[in-house]
Amino acid sequence: ELFDRIVKKTVYNEKEARDLVCRLLLAVKSCHDQKIVHRDLKPENLLLKSQTDDIEVKLADFGFAVKAETDHSLTTACGTPGYVAPEVLKRDPYGRPSDMWSMGVITFIILGGYPPFYDEVDKELFKKIKAGVFEFHTDYWKHISEDAKDLIRRMLVVDPARRITVDEALSHSWMDCAAEEL
Repeated sequence: ELFDRIVKKTVYNEKEARDLVCRLLLAVKSCHDQKIVHRDLKPENLLLKSQTDDIEVKLADFGFAVKAETDHSLTTACGTPGYVAPEVLKRDPYGRPSDMWSMGVITFIILGGYPPFYDEVDKELFKKIKAGVFEFHTDYWKHISEDAKDLIRRMLVVDPARRITVDEALSHSWMDCAAEEL
């Protein structure tokens, strides 16, 4: 699991993170292009191909995945508390943008080593997620580029209509060199 590797490594350097996020986005794009919403993207559902390769990753656990004809056609609340999108918590109809929120959380954790939203009590955690307020603590983020932070900010937008899509994320300035390498 990517989760185990993150715990072991603490954080990825920016190039490793970019390569990994690029591969994850390509997997999500494959789903989204077929109108499939995963609905439970988290490091525990991302499997690394080997013990030594930090980049080759497979998307797993499609137990909550469904086909969504529009980005406002799903209503079932599901997912994992720290990764779930605000619209799901608000019980608003949702779709593919909810996966991009989860990708923002994952990218934040890969680069920063800690989650953007945290609380021991789910009710308080959900308030923080719905508010969408997070910060890049200088101690952990001082060596991370503004481009990387911008991509995360665009993924963690509370309004799903304004949140970056998978295609936009893949063409974001931070992703350019990773996409060219694949």
